[in-house]
Amino acid sequence: MPGVVHLETADDRIGDYTNLTDVRLRSRHEPEKGLYIAESATVIRRAIAAGHRPRSFLMAEKWLPDLAPTIAELPPREDGTPVPVYVAPSELLEEITGFNLHRGALAAMHRPPLASVRELLASARGGRGARRVAVLEDIVDHTNVGAIFRSAAALGVDAVLVSPRCSDPLYRRSVRVSMGTVFQVPWTRMDAWPTGLHELQDDGFTVAALALADDAVSLDDLEADPPERLALVLGTEGDGLSARAVSASDVTVKIPMAGVVDSLNVAAASAVAFWATRV
Repeated sequence: MPGVVHLETADDRIGDYTNLTDVRLRSRHEPEKGLYIAESATVIRRAIAAGHRPRSFLMAEKWLPDLAPTIAELPPREDGTPVPVYVAPSELLEEITGFNLHRGALAAMHRPPLASVRELLASARGGRGARRVAVLEDIVDHTNVGAIFRSAAALGVDAVLVSPRCSDPLYRRSVRVSMGTVFQVPWTRMDAWPTGLHELQDDGFTVAALALADDAVSLDDLEADPPERLALVLGTEGDGLSARAVSASDVTVKIPMAGVVDSLNVAAASAVAFWATRV
């Protein structure tokens, strides 16, 4: 296959894949270089199907036949050469990446440019405009971000907006946990927080903060009389939504709980809220 390179040692050509277990390094390194890492053949195929361009691939020999049809259909790079496919023994792959690559393949993907909030909302639902959006404030666990995207895709959320300090939805673990749905659900990052919520209100959204508060209404009430356009705001794992985000919202909503449990994990809470307010 054109572009296949068999590696015997690590070198500068595979610098995009080194030390992938260092979260802080990858959080800076990947966005600054305009790339993200897609892991597993399924996720890679979904990224390419969504129009994302691979910069290179890294995999064990045994996984090459699985991805060969997808790779064969890729156009050449701007210089006319094929996208490089680096193949290496399992031991070398673990040395390069820092973990056991048991899902078979990685791809360094070019990041697509992010749309503005207004552009994203207007283009949703085939240009008819978004009716249900999720807003994530400072959620730092990549697993939770990925799980929220998966629920958003499954339950008909039109778009996801993330605060400036929220974890990167295109971080390797987020993409993997989402099963590639981060490529399916439109998303972008809000530049201003929490003042960006006012932009949603100006566009006709009712902004509902999911938080425990004395004046919070039940999710049952919101489900019974849903607004035409709704933005559900979810907060960080430890402290929940900030007081500023709650204050900027139109209504505070809580999920009714039984027993001595007062709240759910943010990913679980998102699924419940998305289901209750689906259209």
